[in-house]
This record gives sequence, structure tokens and C-alpha cells, in this order.
Amino acid sequence: MAMSLGRTVLARAARRSLSSSSRYNINNNASILGGAFNNNSRWFSSYPPHEVVGMPSLSPTMETGTIAAWNLGEGDSFNAGDSICTVETDKATVDFEAQDEGVVAKIIVQAGGGEIPCGTPILVTVEDEADVPSFKDFVVEAAAPATAPVEEAAPAPTPAPTPVAAAPTPAAAPAAAAPTGERVLASPRAHTLAKEKGYGEISALRIVGTGPGGRIIAQDVLEYDPSSAPAPVVAETTTAAAAATPAAAAPAAAASTPLPEPVQGPGYTDYSLPTSAMELASRLHTSKQNVPHYYLSIDLSLESLMELRSSLNSTMKLDENDGGISVNDLLMKAAAAAMKTVPAANASWMENFIRVYDSVDINVVVGNGSSLYAPVIRDAGRRGLKALSDDVAAATAVVEGEEGSDPTTVPGFGDVGTFTMVNLGMFGVKSAAPIIREPQACALALGVIENRIVPNDDAESEEIYKESVMMTATLSCDHRVVDGAVGAQWLSAFKNHVENPVTLLL
Repeated sequence: MAMSLGRTVLARAARRSLSSSSRYNINNNASILGGAFNNNSRWFSSYPPHEVVGMPSLSPTMETGTIAAWNLGEGDSFNAGDSICTVETDKATVDFEAQDEGVVAKIIVQAGGGEIPCGTPILVTVEDEADVPSFKDFVVEAAAPATAPVEEAAPAPTPAPTPVAAAPTPAAAPAAAAPTGERVLASPRAHTLAKEKGYGEISALRIVGTGPGGRIIAQDVLEYDPSSAPAPVVAETTTAAAAATPAAAAPAAAASTPLPEPVQGPGYTDYSLPTSAMELASRLHTSKQNVPHYYLSIDLSLESLMELRSSLNSTMKLDENDGGISVNDLLMKAAAAAMKTVPAANASWMENFIRVYDSVDINVVVGNGSSLYAPVIRDAGRRGLKALSDDVAAATAVVEGEEGSDPTTVPGFGDVGTFTMVNLGMFGVKSAAPIIREPQACALALGVIENRIVPNDDAESEEIYKESVMMTATLSCDHRVVDGAVGAQWLSAFKNHVENPVTLLL
């Protein structure tokens, strides 16, 4: 199926598991990517084809919202991107935008009616304007009895109770299971388009829905290419990968499920993404929206650190290629030591309290592109340099696909630690501002190691300047947890451990 790469990532990232199987997303410009359709969005025999729209969830912690104003009235038509109503939350006021075209048939909840739990029906939409009068006396209670039989008849396509972190994985399950005759969640327009294009019933097609909760929308049908539809074996493999242990799910799925070939279009090429890449994109997308980021940078002198590394590797008679200590290993240990000095940075925002962790578990970003992973290195503060180095080397071996490596033997894949560290120096990047991965409060980006001309701090030297091995480090902080003073204290402690690396051996 020819599908835009960016659109797929955004649609996957917009999903969030709710008890009503509805999923939504917003951005900082107050725009919703998708609709909010819950399990009440069934086609009941007493009404024409329609959709019951629920109150969208605008953040991972939102439970209720208030409709400030309806921007459309009953009988009004809308297209994808049109603002249907304005929703107020405890954090922001945003527009609820349509993802598909349709007609407003019935407004169930009036504006200013108080707080509404997420997933509660607020609106009914139809495809044909002529069907609007049929919903004049529509009430939610009339739809409720029909929900139970439908759920009993189709228990399989209910992946919503799975953890949020694994949301992108079950999203493809409805499409894979469709040919077995089970119900597929799709918009009325999608059903009509499938028949107009001669595809027949949409349940007989292997279309991967990009709408909320895996719902098939009109655009999915327009972009559907029968020749590139996934084979049934893909569904079985994806299901098996989703059932794998959390520690190995991401790399195992990437290794066992081959990606479809790139799809050529008029002036573009669409590339499929592995579930691990979509999961990471979803996490980062949500974090960037919810976390108030700010950034602090500092320059580090690495001369003493590199001397210590050389001394340690010489003592062990090892080099980097033979399992020796790398500069990155020492920097990771310095970050863990800084957490001991400033434990307030090793924490998480928990809405009404802040949780400070005893163990420093660091997600180290390895690989790139579709092979980008961030395995967690456990208890980095209490373990030795060689043990940390071995864990990072094992994770790198899995990502690079070295022969004999087994993802199930590598601890931490798919887990989220208490801190993230990414080193972009290998690409010649001087500095970067990383996105914080919730529920973490900080992320550290390391730049390239380079020789710089700096002021000479040797009082006895006649030279004003000297050449020094330097690096720039940038710390991203969640201002709800780590304010500017605490962030500065952490960077100061990190700099002290890097420039006086003997402290790492204490």
C-alpha cells in the first residue's frame, strides 16, 4: 500500500490506548491529528450508517475535558482538517479537527456543559446529508444495547488494553485479521470508496488503518494498492513479535519480520517502518508535546579522561575493538556519578508528586535510521566501567547484526530507564538538543571531540592560549522536575567528574 512515510509515523504516534478503544493526539499549535471514535461507533440497524464520536483524550494523563464551543452545527458538512469544536483541558484549549469528511448529524453534548470523561459520546456523524433527519431524536442510550452483541461476535480485534509503549505493534493486527471475517473498524466514507473502486467489502481487504485505534479512513482506501498488500504470514509474524517478552520485542520484531519493498510513486518513494521505529517515534512525539523542555550546554576538557582511558585499557591489555573501555563508557559513568551528586535530576514527573529514583538506569542511543534503539543500561551508578562497557557492546552488536548475536540475551531492549544519553560526535555534530523520553526528566547529548584553542590556565606559562581536547555537552531538562538551578548543578557535577575522572573510580 502506497503510503506517505511522514503520515504513517504521525498517525502511529497519535494513538493512545483508552478503555473505549479511542485514540487521539494534539500538537503545540492546538491541532488534533485524528478523530475520536470509541466502541459506540457502530452501525445500528435502526439508524443509517453513522459514527459516534467520543470526547478525545488530549494527553496521556487527561481524564476529562470541556467543550468550549461548537464550530459546526447539525447538518453542517466538514472535510479533513476542519475544526469541529473547541475543547478545554486543564492545560490548554485546542481545536478538535476532523480526519475524514462527513456531516454532523447530532450534537449530543452542548457547549459549556461541564467536564466530560474521555471517550464519552459527544457527536454523531454521517456520510450522506440526507441521513441527518434520522438522528433528530438520537440518544446515547439507544445505541448502548447494540454494543455488547457486536463485541461478543468480534473479540479478537481489541488490542487497546495493551501497554501504551507498545501501541504501534497491535495497530496492524486488525488489518491482518480482516480476511477471517471479523469486523473491521472503518469510516462510512472508507466503506463507500472500497465499493466504488471495485474492492468489495472492506473487511476482505488487507488495509492497515492509520486512523485512531487502527481505524481505516478514506485516505487509506485511496492509497490502497492490492499488489502490495501484506501477505497473511505477516500478520502471524507480527502477532508473534507482539507477544514476545518486552526486553526483546523491538529487535526481535525487526529481525523476524521483513519490511515490504519501497513503493514508488509519481515523484516520491514510500518506505515502510519497523514497529520499533514507530514505537520510538510515538514516544518522542508525545514527550515533545507534554514536557516543557529547556536546554543547558557546557564545554568539557577531555584530556584527563582520555589519559585515564588509555591507562585502563593498557592495564587490561585491551583496545576499543577488543572490548576495551571507550570514551562513551567513561562519559556514561560520569553522568551516573553526577546523578549521585544531584539526585533531583534522576526523577520523574508524576502529576501530583515527583518520584526520585535510587538506581541510575541510562538509555544509551545506538544505531541510526530504522535501526535506532535505546537499550537501558541498568544501575550504572553502582557498577564498574567494564560491566557497563560490556552491556553497551552487546547492545551495539545486536543493532549492527553481528553474527551469533541474539536479541533475547541483551537486557534492556524496549525498556525506559531514568535518563537518556546520545552521542552524535561520530557524525561531526558539535551540539544537539535531545528530546526527553517520558517519564524521564533529563536527556544528555554529546558532541564531537575536537581540538580547540582555549585560554591557558597555567599561570606559569608565557602562552596566552593553548590547544585542548574539548567536547560540548547539552542537557535537556523537564522544567516541571528540574529547574534551571538544579540543571546547572548537574552539569557542573558532570563537568567535574569528566575533568577529574579519578572520581569515577571511587
